[in-house]
Amino acid sequence: MTFAKITAVSAIAAGASLFAATLASAANPMVGGAAMYPDKTIVENAVNSADHETLVAAVKAAGLVDTLNGRGPFTVFAPTDEAFGMLQAGTVETLLKPENKDMLVKILTCHVVSADAMSMAIKGMIDDDNGKHPVPTVGGCTLQATYEGDKIMLEDERGRMATVTIADVEQSNGVIHVIDTVLLPAK
Repeated sequence: MTFAKITAVSAIAAGASLFAATLASAANPMVGGAAMYPDKTIVENAVNSADHETLVAAVKAAGLVDTLNGRGPFTVFAPTDEAFGMLQAGTVETLLKPENKDMLVKILTCHVVSADAMSMAIKGMIDDDNGKHPVPTVGGCTLQATYEGDKIMLEDERGRMATVTIADVEQSNGVIHVIDTVLLPAK
């Protein structure tokens, strides 16, 4: 094969790879300025979101990286950095300390459901339950899901409301729904 043919074949292959990667992420919305790839795990995608640096740090501190890189399926309601910033001053720093790992794990796992729940399925469950659907989480919390218009709302055990701001971010091991409030357990 001549050098020109090798170069042409290499260019075509590179273009095809870029095209395939673009198609793979085209179905997913951008999150935190980054493409979210459906062939990557929840953690592999979350680390690229500029809006989820606190969540990623918390997942690492809680020792949940391997779990959320696992097979799943998981639905993660992913609070943004801004959501963590709305907590009482010093809360995040306190939770990230090793001695508070159990509480951090509890809070984070109250954002995780052991299922692959896309927004239309959640809305269907809400409708089936006359406007309010209980959502049991991996952490033992029960969230209450409702919706207004096209926005899914989640109420935590303390009565705090979170809105899904970006829905249906597909992952290889589940789905992420970006939320604007950190969900907290009753205690």
